[in-house]
Amino acid sequence: MEIRERTDEVMNHPPPLHGSNAYDGDAALVAALHREGGGWAEEKVRALGALVMSAGFGELAREANRHSPELRTHDRFGRRLDRVIYHPSYHELMSLAFGHEVHSLAWTARRPGAHVARAALSFLWNQGENGVGCPTGMTFGSPSALRHAPEIAEVWEGKVLSRRYDPREIAVAEKTGATVGETLTEKHCGSDLRAITTRAHPLGPADEYALEGDKWFFSAPMSDAFFTLARTEKGPSCFFVPRILPDGTRNRVAIQRLKDKCGNRSNASAEITFDGTWARLIGEEGRGIRVVLEMSHLTRFDFAVGSAGLMRQALTQTLHHASHRMTFGRPLLDQPLMRNVLADLALESEAATVLTMRLARAYDGAADSESEQIVARLVTPVAKYWICKRTPAFVAEALECEGGNGYIEDGVMPRLYREAPLNGIWEGTGNLICLDVLRVLATPHAFEAFVNEVKAAAGGDPRLDAFLLRLAGDMGKDAGNEARARRTVEMMALALQASLLVRHSTKEVADAFVASRLGGETGRAFDTLSGNLAQGTIVKRALLTE
Repeated sequence: MEIRERTDEVMNHPPPLHGSNAYDGDAALVAALHREGGGWAEEKVRALGALVMSAGFGELAREANRHSPELRTHDRFGRRLDRVIYHPSYHELMSLAFGHEVHSLAWTARRPGAHVARAALSFLWNQGENGVGCPTGMTFGSPSALRHAPEIAEVWEGKVLSRRYDPREIAVAEKTGATVGETLTEKHCGSDLRAITTRAHPLGPADEYALEGDKWFFSAPMSDAFFTLARTEKGPSCFFVPRILPDGTRNRVAIQRLKDKCGNRSNASAEITFDGTWARLIGEEGRGIRVVLEMSHLTRFDFAVGSAGLMRQALTQTLHHASHRMTFGRPLLDQPLMRNVLADLALESEAATVLTMRLARAYDGAADSESEQIVARLVTPVAKYWICKRTPAFVAEALECEGGNGYIEDGVMPRLYREAPLNGIWEGTGNLICLDVLRVLATPHAFEAFVNEVKAAAGGDPRLDAFLLRLAGDMGKDAGNEARARRTVEMMALALQASLLVRHSTKEVADAFVASRLGGETGRAFDTLSGNLAQGTIVKRALLTE
């Protein structure tokens, strides 16, 4: 009897990418954690690096994004519930994030390098699942606003910084942990926060108000509390709104519907209505925008970190595929044109990594150093703009490297692709962020501090020195020119990334980045590095050890 060859045997496909460590296998991250002062947290970071690359974590992320949150507005008797129901995988992911201190380490460590260590955790977490990164990121930023109201902070801060995730709908005094969100924008004004129409009416006690109005975007609406803006007689003011009141009853926050988002599917975003909602004033009346921007500044930083992590995961997936896929008699990784693409992606990923980790160190040093305070204030919007702007094109290129397999929902890449534009939109779109950079540059010593940072690599590469001179000249002629703000911020980001790579990376990586980003030795796509650059060495540096 003739035995036919089986047709269901799978050949020439990569094995599952499990068992590696996203920290240990990332040479740029390992070096940056130690260099920028967070090396003491290496075991914490290493543990999370193993977790996010595990098969179990990958399945949790997949299920949380397949089963989107559902809104329950009323019970069967018509009583309002205003409850969002999440898949159990989401709650498990939240427990893991809180248990690994992704939201809290910067505040609880109380030692140099705390922001660096937490940034590394966030960088790794965002390689595993991004929807949970929203509530953890907002919770991370919340202590900066809470501390404007010491009485509220005394009750809430310990719960916010707890390592225990507690989703129960009960008063904060009974909870083991709490999450904090924010809802600022309204449907008619978007980013123009001064145009808000939500009203705050004083209730009698000095800091208690009733809110009336609508908010167009509220991400993570099951947060235990959130910050919002409402108008008093003195102007836009910041308010703290608990979801459950101290007596255990539900506050008057009506969830109208959930947004059907392109990505970020595991995380709910809602439209809400305030109808006599109880709130407490945070900070000075009429100066609420300043208060919420302190929190937003930290979440913008976290968006840059998150996008850098998302880039790294896309690169990891693509390198794994190319290492195991045979084409025309040799691994795809060894094909010259593909190696060019992968090397270019590796450069972009490492540049994002070193920039965000350097920025984290600025947050650690801001309390004791004016120059570090300026770097933190100025480079945050620069990094947020540029890294988030590069991420969609980066992920699209990485996905294409896997061909049709990269476009199939069974894999990770489609989720990364849908997620990629989000961080560039939330907490200020590109134009708003670039205008923020111009505002900071108009303050004393801001550009001087930036130039000094870049000049730390002076003499390391003449092309970088020439680029910085050109940037300084352009800014001298066009300071405050809004129409050129995007170009200004792009040049600032590239100059700083190049400086960091020249100082801290390998000669091959630094040379290739400067040549392609500053020296013009490249085209317009992620695959046109000059042939005289060490693509193979660059790719080898970026490969995770499996």
